[in-house]
Amino acid sequence: MRITLSVIKADIGGYVGHSESHPDILALAEEHMAKAKANGLLIDFHVTKCGDDLQLIMTHQHGEGNKEIHKLAWDTFINGTELAKKLKLYGAGQDLLSDAFSGNVKGMGPGVAEMEIEERKSEPIVIFMADKTSSGAWNMPLYKMFADPFNTIGLVIAPGLHTGFGFEVHDVKEHRKITLNTPEEAYDLLVFIGAPSRYATKAVYSREAKEIAAVSSTQRLSLIAGRYVGKDDPVCIVRCQGMFPAVGEVLDPFSLPHLVEGWMRGSHHGPFMPVAVEDSTPSRFDGPPRVIALGFQLADGKLVGPRDMFADKSFDNARQQANDIADYMRRHGPFEPHRLPLDEMEYTTMPQIAKRLAGRFQHLAD
Repeated sequence: MRITLSVIKADIGGYVGHSESHPDILALAEEHMAKAKANGLLIDFHVTKCGDDLQLIMTHQHGEGNKEIHKLAWDTFINGTELAKKLKLYGAGQDLLSDAFSGNVKGMGPGVAEMEIEERKSEPIVIFMADKTSSGAWNMPLYKMFADPFNTIGLVIAPGLHTGFGFEVHDVKEHRKITLNTPEEAYDLLVFIGAPSRYATKAVYSREAKEIAAVSSTQRLSLIAGRYVGKDDPVCIVRCQGMFPAVGEVLDPFSLPHLVEGWMRGSHHGPFMPVAVEDSTPSRFDGPPRVIALGFQLADGKLVGPRDMFADKSFDNARQQANDIADYMRRHGPFEPHRLPLDEMEYTTMPQIAKRLAGRFQHLAD
């Protein structure tokens, strides 16, 4: 049975400021999804939030990029924006960069991750959702899951994983892509994904089974809009067990709250804090950046779950580390490396200031 799993998200209004999603917005989205399920468009759905981002998780049999599915998400976001405006939520509709639906939400602001699969006898999946960061935030965790034997022992001892994985990497600035295979091209891969502000891992494939293993959203809002309109707040779907890493191997990379770009005004580096859904409320300096993980078992397209995978005491140390790192980074104030490098500040006030002061720069004497 071929099933399409679609995760589509958008920030359509924050409560309070950029810190949380209003319960009325979630309830409205639930109504839209339930109606679509009753009409047969969806097999199943789950509505959730990560910080101020509305997350729509949907299963269906219409394939990736389907117009009806994407319109359902778009209409949900539009109606949610109308409610957000009535509630005077902050940044109502900020991720919606177009006035009219054009057949697909890609390039229109919302983040999208989709995969079409042949459902296995047992199909565990983990869906990661982030707030206050960009699409490159998945680069390090995905590398650890699918290419690092110190994280994933299955790469050494499990026949289905030992052949390695292919990484589809997108150059988000030049709109190019390349696929690199591990383990033999791991060093080449790291050259690119080690620069997450420009290169993002779009998908990972099993070389043994030639099956999709993971897929993420790679939309860059500032590049689409030509100005800063909020961070990308990406999503990522990962299949687990069997020919893929075990659930524990998929989750363990987040025990390190690695530095990601985003945080306040999308212009700072901060620790990626793994939290339960109820704790995905980034308030300190609009952060630190948060990541949640919901686990499901797929059963003929039904979403059995979710399990809140980071609602686990074993991630307490990671959360404490993230708080300590946040303290350290914040003390840098407007200085790098807390603030992003200049070439990543092109969609803030930096270009205007540089232009205004250009005439006051003088050439140094030889």
